[in-house]
Amino acid sequence: MRIGLIRMRHTPFGGAETFMGRFIKELLRRGHTVEVFSREWEREEDGVLVHRIKTFGPSFLKPLVFAWRAKKEVERAAPDVVVSLERTFCQDVYRAGDGVHREWLERRCAVTGSLVRRFLIRLNPLHPVLLYLERRLFTDRRLKKIVANSNGVKRDIVRHYGLPEDKICVIYNGIDPASYEVNEADSTERAGVRSELGVGEATTLLVFVGSGFERKGLIYAIRALALLKDDCDARLVVVGKGNPARYLREAKRGGVGERVMFTGPVKGARKYYRAGDIFILPTVYEPFSNACLEAMASGLPVVTTKQNGASEIMTDGADSVLLDDPADAGALARKLKPLLDAEFRKKAGILARAKALNYTIERNVDGFLRVIEGVREGVREGL
Repeated sequence: MRIGLIRMRHTPFGGAETFMGRFIKELLRRGHTVEVFSREWEREEDGVLVHRIKTFGPSFLKPLVFAWRAKKEVERAAPDVVVSLERTFCQDVYRAGDGVHREWLERRCAVTGSLVRRFLIRLNPLHPVLLYLERRLFTDRRLKKIVANSNGVKRDIVRHYGLPEDKICVIYNGIDPASYEVNEADSTERAGVRSELGVGEATTLLVFVGSGFERKGLIYAIRALALLKDDCDARLVVVGKGNPARYLREAKRGGVGERVMFTGPVKGARKYYRAGDIFILPTVYEPFSNACLEAMASGLPVVTTKQNGASEIMTDGADSVLLDDPADAGALARKLKPLLDAEFRKKAGILARAKALNYTIERNVDGFLRVIEGVREGVREGL
């Protein structure tokens, strides 16, 4: 089968990029032909034909221009089935890995105390463009199936756009278990990374992985660390793309300026999972955090929010700690306290790893391929 995949940008960083790379690899292994439609594609893969989509104009208009030009190129190439990871005009299957933009705006404004900031958020011209594309996508006659990576995303689509539930299926993200096998080198790597960070073995290392610091709640993790500074020797390492200035100021204001470290974007965060003790992601909105699944597979207990789709596979108080309100730094600090005990943390990490290893990339791809094949059969029959 010739499968067309649409992704505006592909870099080595990010959950969608991780999914895309694993998905393509598995499609090729199973004998399918893959054609990618992208503006920026940094990944090179034998057997993948890349159609470059040029965009122009101001940055807020580029998603619209990309959608329009990708449609023209897809119509020209005519793959058997088109799967889009973007809000576009020409997909048979849409993977809603980025969630629902309308829902994200609502939640963002809900945790933004300043009326001025709320006004400025709404004033950003990118939001009307994305909302237009989102509505156009969900009302497109060509769209046969939507794949959500959590039930939360499915509910948001139904609530905001009124789509029938049977048009949306839920397929949780997956990992490659072989990449998370425990071996003798792990302890050496752990010691090396902690040494690079200036963190002793007696220190509790919190790990935050993700780009988009505001949405993923980094400010709340720093505030919780500040509340705990007199109770424990803990540090926070932040792995991902973003401007650290605001967060460093917050850390300094809370008296933990020396306890927060930024690595910048990295191609793989596994060494930081191995070096860490607790994974923390107090996100305001997250369809399904791949980083949470990866951290669990690495044996780390996870502290996150119920606004994270990954929370649907977790057990609060056993393999994870789940928060109702991401902005409640006090509650976050209280929930973190039990995990400061090494023995409790170890038991939680064992449970987390066992849970994560059930969610494999093979299982993910199998589910996705069943969707694609079902859509393909419908196309053939003219449905």
